[in-house]
Amino acid sequence: MANQEIERKFLVKGDYKKFVTKKTKIVQGFLSTVPERTVRIRIKDDKGFLTVKGIGNKSGTSRYEFEKEISLNDAKDLMAICESGVIDKTRFIVPTANGLFFEVDEFYGENNGLTVAEIELPTEETTFEKPAWLGEEVTGDVRYFNSMLMKNPYKNWK
Repeated sequence: MANQEIERKFLVKGDYKKFVTKKTKIVQGFLSTVPERTVRIRIKDDKGFLTVKGIGNKSGTSRYEFEKEISLNDAKDLMAICESGVIDKTRFIVPTANGLFFEVDEFYGENNGLTVAEIELPTEETTFEKPAWLGEEVTGDVRYFNSMLMKNPYKNWK
């Protein structure tokens, strides 16, 4: 299937910031959070995006993803009709030796204190070096999906 997203997700246990090459402010809401199809509205700096994600495979590594850039005004209008709750985070880009990169999300608001790193891969079999700051793998753990962090924020986990 085209538009297949293959990624692995990890908790962050150390200092990654000295390796960062770019950072982006992200605010997002969800029009739908049913597991079969999440529909997300995202504002990255000054750009809007509409994203539809399908249900993940058994390992949680692969799932359908469709993303389209939309106007900032449309994104703001759609944010106003999203389900309650919002994800507020900064995304840091950390390149790897083999041309891939980690997206490290530092969460704020009700998810303050949570930092998660994702790496998108060309295939499920692709190997990559795990930096020292990378912690436990949480790929496929639904608690760490942004759509779930909106419903059951990190602050409630204790």
